Amino acid sequence: MSDQLPDRLSVNPNSPFYDEAVLARGVGVRFKGVEKTNVEEYCVSEGWVRLSAGKTLDRAGNPMTVKLKGPVEPYFRETPEG
Repeated sequence: MSDQLPDRLSVNPNSPFYDEAVLARGVGVRFKGVEKTNVEEYCVSEGWVRLSAGKTLDRAGNPMTVKLKGPVEPYFRETPEG
């Protein structure tokens, strides 16, 4: 597997930007230099992240999201294998 992350990635299985193999490796996202743990989707080239807004859900049962613009830095999290 490549060590290159996709330009756009989503955690929603219904999205065309969902990639289970990449997500299984553990992806972290820094937005404006701050680690974010509630990222639903990101796009590096367009410079935005979609963050879940608390525990609220829409009519379809998906988390409500907020789209924020700024520098996005995705990375693979280190695995504690040694």
